[in-house]
Amino acid sequence: MAAMVAPVPGQFDAQAPGVTAAMGTAPECLENDLQCLEQQLAQLQVKVQQKRAEADSVAPYSRSFNRTLLGTLFSASGGLGLIDQDVRIGGWVKTGREAGGGSFAFLEVNDGSCLANLQVFVSTEVAAGVGGLKALTSTGTSVLVQGTLRRTPEGTLQKVELKASKILWLGKCDNGKGKYPLSKKGQGMESLRERLHLRPRTNLIAAVARIRNALAHATHTFFQSRGFVYVHTPLITTSDCEGAGEMFQVTTLLSHVEEVSKAPLPDQAQLDTLRSNVAKQQQKVDQLSTPQPSANGTEAGDDTGKAKGADKALRKEAGRLTKLQEELERLEARSRVEGGLYRTKQGGLDYSHDFFGKAAFLTVSGQLQAEYFATALSNVYTFAPTFRAEDSHTSRHLAEFWMIEPEMAFCTLEDDMNCAEDYVRFCCQHLLDHCQEDLNYFTTAKIDGHSDPEVKNRLQHVAQSGFKRISYTEAIDILSKAIQEFKPQKKDEKLFEFPVEWGIDLSSEHERYLAERVFQSPVIVYNYPKDIKAFYMRLNDDGKTVAAMDVLVPGVGELIGGSQREERLDVLQKRLQESGMPLEPYAAYMDIREYGTVPHAGFGLGFERLILFATGLENIREAIPFPRWPGHAEC
Repeated sequence: MAAMVAPVPGQFDAQAPGVTAAMGTAPECLENDLQCLEQQLAQLQVKVQQKRAEADSVAPYSRSFNRTLLGTLFSASGGLGLIDQDVRIGGWVKTGREAGGGSFAFLEVNDGSCLANLQVFVSTEVAAGVGGLKALTSTGTSVLVQGTLRRTPEGTLQKVELKASKILWLGKCDNGKGKYPLSKKGQGMESLRERLHLRPRTNLIAAVARIRNALAHATHTFFQSRGFVYVHTPLITTSDCEGAGEMFQVTTLLSHVEEVSKAPLPDQAQLDTLRSNVAKQQQKVDQLSTPQPSANGTEAGDDTGKAKGADKALRKEAGRLTKLQEELERLEARSRVEGGLYRTKQGGLDYSHDFFGKAAFLTVSGQLQAEYFATALSNVYTFAPTFRAEDSHTSRHLAEFWMIEPEMAFCTLEDDMNCAEDYVRFCCQHLLDHCQEDLNYFTTAKIDGHSDPEVKNRLQHVAQSGFKRISYTEAIDILSKAIQEFKPQKKDEKLFEFPVEWGIDLSSEHERYLAERVFQSPVIVYNYPKDIKAFYMRLNDDGKTVAAMDVLVPGVGELIGGSQREERLDVLQKRLQESGMPLEPYAAYMDIREYGTVPHAGFGLGFERLILFATGLENIREAIPFPRWPGHAEC
């Protein structure tokens, strides 16, 4: 019997039974047919979803109110799929105005499920039950309205409007003399940051929230569909992944300052007496520990009965010594209390009295813990908040931000760069496929006088184009040449504020110049000098550079930072020592190099920076729901 040969994935067997010449023999033909079928299937799925929405438009967890979300309503052919149907919508009044000499009013209602508002027509008769039209038209008022969806006249912006038949809920908004903060138009971002609890009601922050949600969904979809395991890494850590030292400390010592301060301090006489007692007890224990010779020259230990008695006495006195030493240690620790805080003999804080028994911090990265799981589960990723106590007030820094950090076993720098590129491109395409309305808003909206009409074009370009790749040395050469060729238009004008030479850490202006001016697309810079990169990055054979990479994108600069990790224990230990970092907090990190080490790599992406890139926002404080920066931790 002939042996069965398994087909090679991606190849077409022209000799397979049942395959005829009419079907074509080239793999390209089958691939084209598959693509056409997939496109038809995708179109059918969209139509099925639309029909399902039309068949049951009520929000699944708002059935008590029989409420339809505006996003669902407008997805049904712009609302025409529900024309002449009786529906209920609930949301907040964006604007309201009386018309017809006070006989009716128009309300612009939004529920946050989409950018578009729905115009609601309310007559005085319908409004009478809730206090009249004036009770409904105030900006910020919440309403639940039942009515009939009807077609609007030709030429109007929306295809439908709701003719109200009943007001089922009214949440009044006190807007006397402009009291409601969002009643004023054209508020700046700085003003809105002072009202973080209300700013989600603005078009901008609502649109950012939906974009953020879509990117989070895209992130999980990308990694889950490629076999990655989602790992929850701790927010509290005792090690510094980056070695920067700019970490928030987690401690309960301050909570006990008053309690510790009230406890009496031991006086010197107490300490001297206890030290003397410890010394005397130590001598007694030492004497009992030393075998004593008998009168006939043999050791007392030769007598079994006497030996047992001596051991019992030794254990008894040793126990007393331990208690005395513990008491002395406690009193000495009390004697070093200053300002309600325990101190070490060297004068530093004594963390043995803290909650974890050692210094602990909010994490700056989940990378180290992700590596532990990658060396067991192969491919993992984290998606969690991280923290930096950096005293920075720039538009590109936050004290709390979210990081996406994949780690992959049996992975080189080349594989790492491929993953980073694929991920960014996937996210861009996901936004183009699912967030057209919000993207259109960002191409036209003016935010603090700034607008970015290239938002969609930029996403399309990234989604459809490969990333450029250059070494760090090539990047320095390009920047140096640009400086040489630069022709200033005025006195003391410079191309860059910061100097360019091999060995520098590229600044944001250098990164953006490469992405925006030189390549006009994302670019990956790799093989950086080891002295400007973290200890865990794999040392290259030249001994000067590490297998690190940064993904630079227009409008932002660095979006992703990654590397192949150092898998050689001896090299890792040397790098830690060169960085001036203690080995003890990284014992576990070194263990995975000792027990089955493996080449592995990963990267970190600041989620808020991805949102900046996707929306064209200028300030990162608008990219996160509740921004934290020096001096600000509202809500």
